[in-house]
Amino acid sequence: MLVSAKEMLDKAKAGHYAVGQFNINNLEWTKCILQTAQELNSPVILGVSEGAGKYMTGFKTVTEMVKAMDEELGITVPVALHLDHGTYEGCYKCIKAGFSSIMFDGSHYPIEENIEKTKELVAVAHGLGLSIEAEVGAIGGEEDGVVGKGECADPDECKAIADLGVDMLAAGIGNIHGKYPDNWEGLSFETLDAIQQKTGEMPLVLHGGTGIPDDMIAKSIELGVSKINVNTECQLVFAEETRKYIEAGKDLEGKGFDPRKLLAPGCEAIKAKVKEKMELFGSVNKA
Repeated sequence: MLVSAKEMLDKAKAGHYAVGQFNINNLEWTKCILQTAQELNSPVILGVSEGAGKYMTGFKTVTEMVKAMDEELGITVPVALHLDHGTYEGCYKCIKAGFSSIMFDGSHYPIEENIEKTKELVAVAHGLGLSIEAEVGAIGGEEDGVVGKGECADPDECKAIADLGVDMLAAGIGNIHGKYPDNWEGLSFETLDAIQQKTGEMPLVLHGGTGIPDDMIAKSIELGVSKINVNTECQLVFAEETRKYIEAGKDLEGKGFDPRKLLAPGCEAIKAKVKEKMELFGSVNKA
C-alpha cells in the first residue's frame, strides 16, 4: 500500500538518517528499487518526473503499475509514490492519478507567487492525506527540462515556505542535477545550517544526490537533510553494465537478446547502487 512520505521523513529527521528517493523510469527500475528496499527493510520514495510520467504513458499508468507491483511482490516496507519537480498543473494531475506524495517546484516564481501556489497545494494535498514538498532557491543543472543555475536559497524565504505546513523542503545549497563538474565548489553547509536554524523540525531535501562525496552526505544529514534524491547514478550504472553485456557479444549467444537477459546486468547494477545508497543514508532496518 502506498503511503504519504510524512511519517517516514519525520522519523528520519528525529533519527538522524535520510530516506532515499530513487526515480523510476520503467518497470525494471521500479521492480529493482522495491525489491532492494524490501530486502534491506528500508522505507523508500519512488520519484517520478513529469517527463518520466509521460514516457510511461501517463501518471495513472504509473500509479497502477506501482500499486500492482507493490502487491504482487509482497512489499511490506513503507513506499511513497512522489511527483518530482512538479509544475502547478502536474501536481493536480498526480493527485487525480493517485500519487501519495507530490512536489511543487515553485522556485522559478517570485517568492510571493511561490508562497501563494504552495499554500493552495498544501491545503489540497493534506485534505487528501498526501505529503507535499516545496522548493526554494534553485538546484543547478538540468533535469527533465527544468533548468536551474544553482542559486543558494534564502533562509528567510525557506522559513516562509516551511511555515505554510509543507512536509519537506528542498533548498538550493549548491547542489546540481546530473554529473558534478570538476570545478564544483561543493555544498554550502553554512546555508544549510542557516536554513535548519530557521525551519526547525522540517525535514530538508537534498536534490542531485549523484556524485556528492560520502562525507558531504553525512554532514548534510547531520544538518537536517532527511530525504536524498538519486537518479543519474542509477542511470549511469545501468548503462555501463548494459554496454558491457552488448560489447562482450552476450546478446548474440543463445537467446541473450531476450530483454529479460539483456536488461538483467543493468538491473543488478541498480540494485547494488540502491543498496549502497540506503546503507550510506542510514535507512536500513528503519521501515
